[in-house]
Amino acid sequence: MDPVAAAFAATPRAGFLPRRGRRRARYDGPLDIGHGQTNSQPRTVEAMLQLLEVRRGQHVLDVGAGSGWTTALLAHLVGPRGSVCGVELLPELAAWGAANLAAAERPWASIVEARPGVLGLPEHAPYDRILVSAEADELPDPLVAQLADGGRLVVPVAGRMLLVRPRHGDVQVTEHGYYRFVPLL
Repeated sequence: MDPVAAAFAATPRAGFLPRRGRRRARYDGPLDIGHGQTNSQPRTVEAMLQLLEVRRGQHVLDVGAGSGWTTALLAHLVGPRGSVCGVELLPELAAWGAANLAAAERPWASIVEARPGVLGLPEHAPYDRILVSAEADELPDPLVAQLADGGRLVVPVAGRMLLVRPRHGDVQVTEHGYYRFVPLL
């Protein structure tokens, strides 16, 4: 089975939705999780994870962790020898996402509240992979700086999904379709 499909099978979306939204867990669209944020469309999450090419044992950053679903999916992909750091700016969502993640029993992953004015978690860099589940106006250079040489960053920027790959001081950026996300704050 494809690793991303296996992660989806092992990580049901319903456990990362508010009770009122769980009956719609199979809906292939974004679902409201409160505070003006959404749980992303499964097809979009799948496309992003395929682009990210997460491998076992990697160190991964999940920006805009929200409900914790993408953090849990990433944790499944890296396995217990890897690590996933989720970061969420909204305190209520960070706490709720961390509780959802704890229920998924993947202790090699965590979600913390973001520090205002700091994008990502530079103190834990470099990361092999970075996933961003909110739309930036321009390529977020602070996240590119937290990426290991040969790593991969998947981020929606101005409506386009970008794959960013630093290699030996050069940064390759490719576009992979058009998407809509909540804004990266």
